Amino acid sequence: MGRKVDKMAKKQQSPEQAPNAGREEQIGFHKGSLATLAKERSEMLRILQIVEQLMQMHIKGLKDLGIDLEQEAKKIASSQQQPKEKKPIEDIIR
Repeated sequence: MGRKVDKMAKKQQSPEQAPNAGREEQIGFHKGSLATLAKERSEMLRILQIVEQLMQMHIKGLKDLGIDLEQEAKKIASSQQQPKEKKPIEDIIR
C-alpha cells in the first residue's frame, strides 16, 4: 500500500517539478562549464606568460650577440613582393 502512495505522490509532483528539475540541471551544467572554462583560460594565460618570457630571453640573447631583429624584419619585408590581391572564398570554391 505504501508503494502505491509513493507512486501517486511522484505522479502528482512530476508535472510541476519536471520543468524545474530540467532547468536546474541546465543551470548546473552551464555553471560547471563556465567554471571549467575559466580554469582553462587562466591556465592558458599562465602558459602564454611563460612563452612570452622565453621569447624575451631569446630576443635579449640575440641582441647580446649583435643581431638586430628590427633590421632583419625590414630586410624580410623589403625582399618580399607586394602581396597579391586575395580572391574571395566564393571564387576559389567555384
